[in-house]
Amino acid sequence: MIRVMVVDDHAMVREGLASVLAAEGDIDVVADAANGAEAVGLVAEHRPDVVVMDLSMPVMDGVAATRAVREAIPTIRVLVLTSFTDRDRVRRALEAGATGYQLKDAEPADLRAAVRAVAAGHAPLDPRVATALLPAASVSRQLSDREREVLALVAEGLANKQIATRLGIAERTVKAHLGSIFREIGVADRTSAALWAREHLG
Repeated sequence: MIRVMVVDDHAMVREGLASVLAAEGDIDVVADAANGAEAVGLVAEHRPDVVVMDLSMPVMDGVAATRAVREAIPTIRVLVLTSFTDRDRVRRALEAGATGYQLKDAEPADLRAAVRAVAAGHAPLDPRVATALLPAASVSRQLSDREREVLALVAEGLANKQIATRLGIAERTVKAHLGSIFREIGVADRTSAALWAREHLG
Protein backbone atom coordinates (compact mmCIF):
# COMPACT_ATOMS: atom_id res chain seq x y z
CA MET A 1 0.00 0.00 0.00
CA ILE A 2 1.38 3.40 -1.03
CA ARG A 3 0.67 6.11 1.54
CA VAL A 4 -0.11 9.45 -0.12
CA MET A 5 -0.69 13.02 1.03
CA VAL A 6 -2.52 15.39 -1.33
CA VAL A 7 -1.62 19.09 -1.17
CA ASP A 8 -3.79 21.59 -3.05
CA ASP A 9 -5.50 24.82 -2.03
CA HIS A 10 -8.86 23.78 -3.54
CA ALA A 11 -10.95 21.44 -1.40
CA MET A 12 -12.82 19.96 -4.37
CA VAL A 13 -9.52 19.16 -6.10
CA ARG A 14 -8.24 17.42 -2.97
CA GLU A 15 -11.40 15.34 -2.68
CA GLY A 16 -11.35 14.47 -6.37
CA LEU A 17 -7.70 13.43 -6.27
CA ALA A 18 -8.27 11.29 -3.20
CA SER A 19 -11.08 9.48 -5.00
CA VAL A 20 -9.05 8.99 -8.18
CA LEU A 21 -5.94 7.78 -6.39
CA ALA A 22 -7.75 5.31 -4.13
CA ALA A 23 -9.78 3.79 -6.98
CA GLU A 24 -7.65 0.66 -7.45
CA GLY A 25 -6.92 -0.21 -3.83
CA ASP A 26 -3.11 -0.01 -3.76
CA ILE A 27 -2.97 3.70 -2.86
CA ASP A 28 -4.15 5.06 0.49
CA VAL A 29 -4.62 8.82 0.86
CA VAL A 30 -3.64 9.28 4.50
CA ALA A 31 -3.81 13.08 4.69
CA ASP A 32 -4.46 16.26 2.75
CA ALA A 33 -3.38 19.87 3.17
CA ALA A 34 -4.56 23.20 1.79
CA ASN A 35 -1.12 24.80 1.49
CA GLY A 36 2.56 24.00 1.77
CA ALA A 37 2.95 25.11 5.36
CA GLU A 38 0.12 22.83 6.44
CA ALA A 39 1.68 19.95 4.53
CA VAL A 40 5.05 20.43 6.22
CA GLY A 41 3.30 20.32 9.58
CA LEU A 42 1.52 17.05 8.76
CA VAL A 43 4.25 14.90 7.20
CA ALA A 44 5.85 13.89 10.48
CA GLU A 45 2.49 12.74 11.84
CA HIS A 46 1.29 10.81 8.78
CA ARG A 47 4.61 9.70 7.21
CA PRO A 48 3.37 9.45 3.61
CA ASP A 49 5.47 7.69 0.98
CA VAL A 50 4.47 10.19 -1.68
CA VAL A 51 3.25 13.79 -1.50
CA VAL A 52 1.19 14.94 -4.50
CA MET A 53 2.01 18.65 -4.53
CA ASP A 54 0.36 21.60 -6.26
CA LEU A 55 2.69 24.53 -7.01
CA SER A 56 0.50 27.65 -6.77
CA MET A 57 -0.82 27.95 -3.21
CA PRO A 58 -1.15 30.62 -0.52
CA VAL A 59 0.99 30.78 2.65
CA MET A 60 3.74 28.52 1.23
CA ASP A 61 3.95 27.53 -2.42
CA GLY A 62 4.72 24.06 -3.72
CA VAL A 63 8.39 24.69 -4.47
CA ALA A 64 9.14 25.88 -0.93
CA ALA A 65 7.01 23.09 0.54
CA THR A 66 8.77 20.45 -1.55
CA ARG A 67 12.13 21.64 -0.26
CA ALA A 68 10.90 21.73 3.35
CA VAL A 69 9.27 18.29 3.19
CA ARG A 70 12.38 16.71 1.68
CA GLU A 71 14.61 18.35 4.28
CA ALA A 72 12.37 17.15 7.11
CA ILE A 73 12.04 13.55 5.85
CA PRO A 74 14.39 12.77 2.92
CA THR A 75 12.71 9.42 2.20
CA ILE A 76 9.43 11.11 1.20
CA ARG A 77 9.05 11.52 -2.54
CA VAL A 78 7.20 14.46 -4.08
CA LEU A 79 5.11 14.30 -7.25
CA VAL A 80 4.26 17.78 -8.52
CA LEU A 81 0.74 18.01 -9.99
CA THR A 82 0.11 21.39 -11.58
CA SER A 83 -1.07 23.19 -14.70
CA PHE A 84 2.23 25.03 -15.20
CA THR A 85 4.72 23.89 -17.86
CA ASP A 86 7.03 26.90 -18.07
CA ARG A 87 10.72 26.14 -17.81
CA ASP A 88 11.43 28.15 -14.68
CA ARG A 89 8.73 26.48 -12.57
CA VAL A 90 9.69 23.01 -13.74
CA ARG A 91 13.37 23.63 -13.04
CA ARG A 92 12.73 25.13 -9.59
CA ALA A 93 10.43 22.28 -8.58
CA LEU A 94 12.94 19.63 -9.58
CA GLU A 95 15.81 21.50 -7.95
CA ALA A 96 13.75 21.67 -4.73
CA GLY A 97 13.61 17.87 -4.70
CA ALA A 98 10.50 16.85 -6.64
CA THR A 99 10.87 13.36 -8.10
CA GLY A 100 8.14 13.61 -10.75
CA TYR A 101 6.16 16.32 -12.54
CA GLN A 102 2.65 15.76 -13.95
CA LEU A 103 -0.03 18.08 -15.30
CA LYS A 104 -3.56 18.39 -13.94
CA ASP A 105 -5.19 17.34 -17.18
CA ALA A 106 -3.57 13.89 -16.93
CA GLU A 107 -5.81 10.85 -17.23
CA PRO A 108 -6.64 9.23 -13.85
CA ALA A 109 -4.80 6.04 -14.83
CA ASP A 110 -1.71 8.06 -15.77
CA LEU A 111 -1.77 9.88 -12.43
CA ARG A 112 -1.99 6.61 -10.49
CA ALA A 113 0.85 5.22 -12.58
CA ALA A 114 2.94 8.31 -11.82
CA VAL A 115 2.35 7.90 -8.07
CA ARG A 116 3.41 4.26 -8.29
CA ALA A 117 6.49 5.20 -10.31
CA VAL A 118 7.53 7.89 -7.83
CA ALA A 119 7.03 5.50 -4.91
CA ALA A 120 9.30 2.99 -6.70
CA GLY A 121 12.04 5.59 -7.09
CA HIS A 122 11.45 6.51 -10.73
CA ALA A 123 11.07 10.05 -12.09
CA PRO A 124 7.93 10.32 -14.26
CA LEU A 125 7.72 13.55 -16.25
CA ASP A 126 4.77 14.54 -18.40
CA PRO A 127 6.06 14.54 -22.02
CA ARG A 128 4.99 18.17 -22.38
CA VAL A 129 7.35 19.10 -19.57
CA ALA A 130 10.39 17.68 -21.35
CA THR A 131 10.47 20.64 -23.75
CA ALA A 132 10.72 23.01 -20.82
CA LEU A 133 13.92 21.27 -19.71
CA LEU A 134 15.70 21.85 -23.01
CA PRO A 135 18.29 24.64 -23.02
CA ALA A 136 16.51 27.90 -23.78
CA ALA A 137 18.83 28.73 -26.68
CA SER A 138 18.02 25.40 -28.30
CA VAL A 139 14.28 26.00 -28.04
CA SER A 140 14.63 29.55 -29.34
CA ARG A 141 16.51 28.34 -32.43
CA GLN A 142 13.66 25.96 -33.22
CA LEU A 143 11.18 28.83 -33.59
CA SER A 144 10.68 30.16 -37.09
CA ASP A 145 11.34 33.83 -37.83
CA ARG A 146 7.59 34.46 -38.03
CA GLU A 147 6.98 32.66 -34.72
CA ARG A 148 9.65 34.82 -33.09
CA GLU A 149 7.94 37.95 -34.45
CA VAL A 150 4.56 36.82 -33.10
CA LEU A 151 6.06 35.92 -29.73
CA ALA A 152 7.82 39.27 -29.44
CA LEU A 153 4.52 41.07 -30.02
CA VAL A 154 2.80 38.87 -27.43
CA ALA A 155 5.52 39.98 -25.01
CA GLU A 156 4.61 43.60 -25.82
CA GLY A 157 1.04 42.86 -24.75
CA LEU A 158 -0.63 42.96 -28.16
CA ALA A 159 -3.84 41.01 -28.76
CA ASN A 160 -4.17 38.56 -31.66
CA LYS A 161 -6.04 41.07 -33.83
CA GLN A 162 -3.36 43.72 -33.23
CA ILE A 163 -0.60 41.23 -34.04
CA ALA A 164 -2.39 40.27 -37.25
CA THR A 165 -2.65 43.92 -38.29
CA ARG A 166 0.97 44.65 -37.41
CA LEU A 167 2.30 41.67 -39.41
CA GLY A 168 -0.24 41.81 -42.25
CA ILE A 169 -1.54 38.29 -41.68
CA ALA A 170 -4.90 36.76 -40.80
CA GLU A 171 -5.94 36.53 -37.15
CA ARG A 172 -6.43 32.76 -37.53
CA THR A 173 -2.81 32.54 -38.70
CA VAL A 174 -1.72 34.29 -35.52
CA LYS A 175 -3.67 31.73 -33.48
CA ALA A 176 -2.03 28.89 -35.38
CA HIS A 177 1.42 30.36 -34.74
CA LEU A 178 0.64 30.75 -31.05
CA GLY A 179 -0.44 27.12 -30.75
CA SER A 180 2.85 26.04 -32.29
CA ILE A 181 4.84 28.43 -30.09
CA PHE A 182 3.14 27.25 -26.89
CA ARG A 183 3.98 23.63 -27.72
CA GLU A 184 7.56 24.46 -28.67
CA ILE A 185 8.48 26.44 -25.56
CA GLY A 186 6.37 24.37 -23.18
CA VAL A 187 3.84 26.89 -21.89
CA ALA A 188 0.05 26.82 -21.65
CA ASP A 189 -0.98 30.47 -21.91
CA ARG A 190 -0.07 33.92 -23.22
CA THR A 191 1.23 35.18 -19.90
CA SER A 192 3.76 32.37 -19.59
CA ALA A 193 4.73 32.83 -23.25
CA ALA A 194 5.30 36.55 -22.69
CA LEU A 195 7.47 35.89 -19.65
CA TRP A 196 9.47 33.30 -21.60
CA ALA A 197 9.95 35.75 -24.46
CA ARG A 198 11.15 38.55 -22.19
CA GLU A 199 13.71 36.22 -20.63
CA HIS A 200 14.95 34.45 -23.75
CA LEU A 201 14.38 36.73 -26.75
CA GLY A 202 15.75 39.88 -25.19
